[in-house]
Amino acid sequence: MHIISNALPAANFTLPAVAIRAERRSLAKRLWRGEAVDGTEFGFQLNAPLKNGDTVFVSEAARYVIEQLPEAVLEIALSAVPETAAVTGWAVGNMHWPINAQDGRILTPDDPGLRQALTRMGIAYTPTMAVFAPHRFAEFSHSH
Repeated sequence: MHIISNALPAANFTLPAVAIRAERRSLAKRLWRGEAVDGTEFGFQLNAPLKNGDTVFVSEAARYVIEQLPEAVLEIALSAVPETAAVTGWAVGNMHWPINAQDGRILTPDDPGLRQALTRMGIAYTPTMAVFAPHRFAEFSHSH
């Protein structure tokens, strides 16, 4: 087993990438175990959490890269009308959900309570699967 303490700042990108698949909640932890798709085992004793795409180990034959698994999220399109976009932001923020704001949309974890609130307010959403990377300070929210 290889013990990993941090992501590598640089890697040989000519080497083939071998995925170490992990859920977002595992990546947020500092102590966890994982296995690459080729069976190589890793123990993570991290100084800082990892993120999707981080290279964590390099052998002579390959580089091992974190691959975050997609999860159930709600995609909420942001209106070009500022008032509508503000109400959408307030609706999600008022429930203290972490968000990933992207160009023209917000992603947030799929939750029945949030679905109900958005429907009640007339805010359209689309359930989907995506790699969810909440904004840095969003991880400290208290999800319901």
